[in-house]
This record gives sequence, structure tokens and C-alpha cells, in this order.
Amino acid sequence: MHKIFIDGSAGTTGLRIRERLSQRRDIELMLLPDALRKDPAARRDMLNKSDISFLCLPDAAAVEAVSLIDNPDTVVIDTSTAHRTADGWTYGMPELTGLREELTRATRIANPGCHASGFIALVRPLVEAGLIKPDAMLSCFSLTGYSGGGKKMIAEYEAQDRSPLLDAPRIYALGQAHKHLPEMQKLCGLAHEPVFSPIVAAYYSGMEVSVTLTRELLSCSLDAIKTAYRDYYRDGMIRYDDSTEGGFISAGAFSGRDDMAVAAFGNDDRVTLISRFDNLGKGASGAAIQNMNIRLGLAEATGLVTG
Repeated sequence: MHKIFIDGSAGTTGLRIRERLSQRRDIELMLLPDALRKDPAARRDMLNKSDISFLCLPDAAAVEAVSLIDNPDTVVIDTSTAHRTADGWTYGMPELTGLREELTRATRIANPGCHASGFIALVRPLVEAGLIKPDAMLSCFSLTGYSGGGKKMIAEYEAQDRSPLLDAPRIYALGQAHKHLPEMQKLCGLAHEPVFSPIVAAYYSGMEVSVTLTRELLSCSLDAIKTAYRDYYRDGMIRYDDSTEGGFISAGAFSGRDDMAVAAFGNDDRVTLISRFDNLGKGASGAAIQNMNIRLGLAEATGLVTG
């Protein structure tokens, strides 16, 4: 039975992974008592005894955790930002060309960022197909539930005396320096980081990422984009789905799920690309478990929720 350790199981992503894995009978979940959760020696022991260790830590702590591992057979799945563009790490999005095969043998896996997952899922296939030029200057906005901000933001939104300003959507990362930008650029093979506007709203979970394209950025029709997506996403947890709720698309439609839908709307002159998923699912813990399943040779949807 495979031994799994979660370093940082008290945070939002760590808790979700722990809850999910605790229900499975095909793995052994290794746990540290609360008193030893931050003890370096105890963590080192668990990291080196595990077959797979999830790192659910701040960036600096994730780098430190990797330095504690001496066992060459320990596989690391890091959910922080620390290693997403680092050499020697495999990006944990198996739906992208070539990455599923890499993940079957990787020992260092960087779990994607939530906003980044939605952007990359929309843009990478079109760049690969030559439908968007790598030097295109793209613009993206992303709606997310407040759970994406972690425990502090969850407490803020769920407080009885919360500010009325939290009742309306709020744009953040106004300085265009969001931590997901480097992976958004690199994984899509773009020459420039996109202009990115993330927006948090007063609902718990669910994400909707949108990229708008005009004729100047495209060399194809709307139907060609739809065909490119359908051809690209034949396997895994991403599919093409342009259904709506009476002409509306809710950012909470995939809450509680681990899959993702991509779609294209508009006309041949103006196109809106939209991805829908759960920031806690395919945007975090669901993606991490999908990567674990692949690395262990299991069906990648094992223990996950799809529509």
C-alpha cells in the first residue's frame, strides 16, 4: 500500500486533500500529531518514509521541505507557487501535450495555480495550434469564490459583522504582479505576461476565467477554436462544454467538482473564451490528487468528483 504524507495539512488545500484521502482504502495516510506538525525532525522522517508527499505550505517553507528529503524515491507534489516554473519540476496539468507521460515518472511535481489553470487551459491549445501568436498581448479576468484566499479570507467573508463592501465583487492584484503570472506565460509559450484582473466575490467556491480575443489576435474562425478545443481535450478532466444557464454562465456552476469545462462564445470578430471549474477542485486539491493517481498508475479520476 502506498504511503502518503501531507506536510501542511492545516491549511485549506491540505485539509481538503486530507479529507479526500482519509476516505480511500488504497493508500496509507501518514499523519503527524499536532504537537509535531512543525517539528523539523518529525517532518524529515515522514517526508523520507513516504512514497508521495504533498507540500501544502508557503513558498519558503515548501523549498525548505524539499531540502529535507534524502530519499530519491520520494515523490513530491508541491501545491505552492515555489516550483511551478522551476527547472527539474513537472507541471501538474496532464491534459497539456506531453505532460501526462512525464507525470507517470516524475519525482518533483508542481501543482498548478487556480487562476493559472483556467487561463492555460484556454490559451495553450490555441497557441499550439497556431491560432494565437506567441507574441500576442492577451487580457484575462477571473472570478473566484472567497475560499481561494485561505483561512483568513474565509473567516473575513463568513464573519457576522463583515463589511458591506464584501457583498460586492472585489478586484485585486491591481499592480499586475500576481503570483500566477509567470506560469501563465511560460506554460502557454507566450512572449508577454497577460494583463490579469482577478476578482473575488461573496460565494464560497467556484471559478470562471475569461480571455477576450479580437480579430487582430486571431487567425481563424470561432468554429475553428471550438474544433481545436474538442480535438485537444479528449482525455483527462477537461472537456469542451458551451452550455449556459439561459444565456448566463455562473462562476459557481462547478463548485464541489474536480473537472473543468472550456468554451468559446461570440463571433468571428470578437470571441470570449471561458473556463469553469472549482478553485478548490481542479484549481487545487482535486488537481493534486489527479496527479497522485497518475503517478501511482491509477485511473486519474479515482476519488474525484466529475459532472
